[in-house]
Amino acid sequence: MSTRFLHHFFEPRTLAVFGASEKSASLGGLVLANLQEGSFKGTLWAVNPKGYDQVFGVPCFKSVVDLPEVPDLAVVCSPIDGVPTLIERLGQFGVKAALVLSGGAYLDRDHDNKGSIRERMLKAAIASGIRVLGPECMGLIVPGKHLNASYASQPVKAGRVAYLGQSGMLANGMIDWAAGRGVGFSHLITVGDSVDVLLPDLIDYVNQFSPAQAILLHLERVTDAQHFMTSLRDASRNRLVVAIKSGRTPQSDISGMAPTPGIANRDVVFDAAFARAGVVRVNDSDELLDALETLSRVKPLRGDRLAIVSNGLGPAMLAIDKLISAGGKLAVFSEETQAALHKSQVDMSKPGENPVDLGGNASSEKFVEALEIVAADPNVDAVLVVHAPTRMAPSALTAQALIDNRKKFRRNLLTSWMGLKEALNARHLCNVAGIPTYISPEKAVKAFMHMVDYQRVQALLHEIPPSLPFSTSSDIRAECRALIAKAKEQGRQTLTHSETAQVLEAYGIPTAPSVYLTLPEEAEKAAQQIQGPMALKVIHEGNCRPYRYRKHPHKISAGLLQDLTTPEQVADGVRQLGDKVQEKFPQYAIREYCLQPMQRGKHSMQICAGITRDPVFGPLIVFGIGGYKVNVLADRQVALPPLNMSLAADVVGRTHAASLIREHSAEPERDIARLCQLLVKLSQMASDLVDLRGLEINPLLLNRDGVLAVDFAMDLGAPARFAIMPYPEELREWVTLKNGWQVEVRPIRAEDAPLITTFHRQLSEESIRFRYFHNKSNLTQRDLSILSHINYDRQMAFIAEHQHADGSKEMLGVVRVWNDPDNIRTEFSVIIRDDLQGLGIGSLLMKKMIDYCTHIGTLEMIGKIMVDNHPMRGLLKHLGFTCRYNMEEQVIDAVLRLNEPESEWQRHRLESLPD
Repeated sequence: MSTRFLHHFFEPRTLAVFGASEKSASLGGLVLANLQEGSFKGTLWAVNPKGYDQVFGVPCFKSVVDLPEVPDLAVVCSPIDGVPTLIERLGQFGVKAALVLSGGAYLDRDHDNKGSIRERMLKAAIASGIRVLGPECMGLIVPGKHLNASYASQPVKAGRVAYLGQSGMLANGMIDWAAGRGVGFSHLITVGDSVDVLLPDLIDYVNQFSPAQAILLHLERVTDAQHFMTSLRDASRNRLVVAIKSGRTPQSDISGMAPTPGIANRDVVFDAAFARAGVVRVNDSDELLDALETLSRVKPLRGDRLAIVSNGLGPAMLAIDKLISAGGKLAVFSEETQAALHKSQVDMSKPGENPVDLGGNASSEKFVEALEIVAADPNVDAVLVVHAPTRMAPSALTAQALIDNRKKFRRNLLTSWMGLKEALNARHLCNVAGIPTYISPEKAVKAFMHMVDYQRVQALLHEIPPSLPFSTSSDIRAECRALIAKAKEQGRQTLTHSETAQVLEAYGIPTAPSVYLTLPEEAEKAAQQIQGPMALKVIHEGNCRPYRYRKHPHKISAGLLQDLTTPEQVADGVRQLGDKVQEKFPQYAIREYCLQPMQRGKHSMQICAGITRDPVFGPLIVFGIGGYKVNVLADRQVALPPLNMSLAADVVGRTHAASLIREHSAEPERDIARLCQLLVKLSQMASDLVDLRGLEINPLLLNRDGVLAVDFAMDLGAPARFAIMPYPEELREWVTLKNGWQVEVRPIRAEDAPLITTFHRQLSEESIRFRYFHNKSNLTQRDLSILSHINYDRQMAFIAEHQHADGSKEMLGVVRVWNDPDNIRTEFSVIIRDDLQGLGIGSLLMKKMIDYCTHIGTLEMIGKIMVDNHPMRGLLKHLGFTCRYNMEEQVIDAVLRLNEPESEWQRHRLESLPD
């Protein structure tokens, strides 16, 4: 999907309401009344087949063809059965946007073999290109444009928060809450059961055109994970995004999706997706409101240490319990703060310690004095005030004192005014003053942890990862792909144990020494070469699939014999296991037997790691405790590939396995690093081998010698679609420069940040000015993150890299493009090192990017060049760009047409975009 024609929804000049009447139960009449009450500035029409002259004073027409002109937006409130036909007529009339509020219980039921209502709506929309938002949506509200095309229960104030949801009733609740808190919205939209315009389309639109500082998301389902993740990651780089998802349990999940192999509850996949996108996730509607309260009103945190100031120890201890259980940290005061608290004699229970208990008779002056001391401590990142009303210190009086003196407090302030009658006034005062306030200490702490979580996911989004520990070669990829292609040609959906071992070894994952055989005689002979006890496993079509867990975890080892000590026992074991398979699973053919030395000792930990595939989000990396405990401990964490070492460390760090390693390992950092390397290799494997559906390594042994895969299984499927597009290896190429250097031209990756830093230092002030239009002497970590972390489905950057004889690498130049969400136009920039001018690097990079953008269907490439950048102007003219002087901005606009529009909307969009 795209943002095509979405401006018709949000900035209509003319609007027609279909199904409008003055009946009290009329949905169309309610929408019309809201439009009038909101002072809609454009032209309004009503449409009703009964032929009214007007509805609530608005001119009314019998049908769409009777309208005096084509409306920008059609709001459909008529009975749902006739909506597909109406959309067809609207599209034929030239309407570009239809907002469908109508709904019903049987939208997906086939009618007379013509398809369901939803299917017919989508078919009608595709035929004419009209965009459809709905059915069953509440409507849309843009207060700043005086547009309220909804059945909302009350007016909505203009503000800097965008609410995008899938439930009309939840949106109505949000409107009422916001009215009580004085919070306004830039946009308030629900998509309902939309057939065309989806939530990612709206995220893209809001991110491009809205003044919103924060986006609130309510999700029930996701259909296109790649579009969803790209729009979400783009949005969270520019503004705060808070999300809530219903359907967290199997019982409340109405998506009807197939389960994800190896994952008991698909909700953990959404946890991983939100974290990867830099989004704060909340678990209930209360949290959603509290998170908005906090995150929209506080400055960014420097850390996660909380100080508590209270007029009683009991409420403070409740706050501490909640803080520690949620993974937060209680600030430890500096010696200067402790001395100041002792001297002031404000702290009653534990002088100089956190929490600061001012006692039940604490006056408002005492609160201000204590807060000045605590908020000045460098070990404190935020302060929570917990207050219960007393005669000596009424809540409202204390709140006003804090408001009057808040400029003296150097840290973020959160408040909890306990109670209902007296505390209500204090909370109101804080709301008006913009100080976050909560009805209980526990809620305040939860809100503080939202701040901590936001800083964590944003840091992860912008973190510069260390170099990758492993990179595949084209030979490795070709070898493994050939193995998979052979299996698929034979009609197999699984690889054998021996074939899986080959793939693991190719990706640098050691496997236990194994002998693969088919006959008892071979087993007896092979066993003679193995010292010590042995294990024998039968490999058949039924146990080659990963994540085949039954109700009884102990049956995980079925088909396995352990502690065999003689060749005769091994030979008998082959016969015994073969007979067992033929008796219990006659439908399965035995592929081979695997004979291994028993893997015991060395204080090994059993790990489970691998790859699975979610029906929506595609390939996932899984990790946790292994062995027979895998189901019991429920330790499994998931992550969306591609992974780097920083992302892998975040996954590993959230598991019980990491806690055990930190507690018992002689070298925990080494062992955790090994597991991170393993996950990066699995991520690379998932990206390279798109036919790989699932891989389970269980157990994988971790000990002082490293990791060792003992048992594993792999199955195959259709080529995967990734939620986050992996690194495009196929775009790498090697060329020879005029000076004889062998140079690799390849897409940039997050690990290239050190190369970018060095490259930037080698640029002259003039080159930097040509690129950034101002002098930018140093790049911040955020700059480096933006330059190296890119969404490959919407951005691209090619670098030219030269490797020296000693193995060190240097960056010679870079070209970048930023595509709009509809792939209509892309903006480019290019910069080459000053000492390498004249070698053809600029032309090489630009031609590479032009070919790439042409191939992906982009219509036009544009760039802005400084007037005195003569070398670049000459290069662009040589490459066929049209260059003209932009008098308003005093730059040269360079434009190159790459592809011709394939549809009228593309032509219209291209012509309407500013140059």
